[in-house]
Amino acid sequence: MSYKSWFDAHADKHKKIVDRLVAKGFSKEEIIEYFYFDNMVQHERDFCPLYEDNKKCHDMSKLNCYLCACPNFRFNDEGLGTYNELKILSKCDINNGEEFASGKSIHQDCSKCTVPHHKAYVEKHFDLDWKKIMKECEI
Repeated sequence: MSYKSWFDAHADKHKKIVDRLVAKGFSKEEIIEYFYFDNMVQHERDFCPLYEDNKKCHDMSKLNCYLCACPNFRFNDEGLGTYNELKILSKCDINNGEEFASGKSIHQDCSKCTVPHHKAYVEKHFDLDWKKIMKECEI
């Protein structure tokens, strides 16, 4: 699966949940609370493949899933450049995390970064339109 196809599919899933919550009259604060891992793993099993195993993508007690994918993540399926003959497909705009090579490509490893999963970060960047928050991700 390409970054772009995942990104678009995830945006659709996110929008369906947010639209349903807005239709129920949820406030911004209630929407943010709804997206905590403990609630999402119970009520939105299809949102993330890790939910099936009750597994978190990051080791943190209060993981908020509203910004699954990160506004600081940059990707281009055609490549962002090369390094030692490997095509760079993704990077971090704030230089957090590490990179890894897979096949002939370099990818950003965000597994140790919790920046977008804290409530304060979500509140600061909140918009009902996930794609608007993520508008700079696709280069």
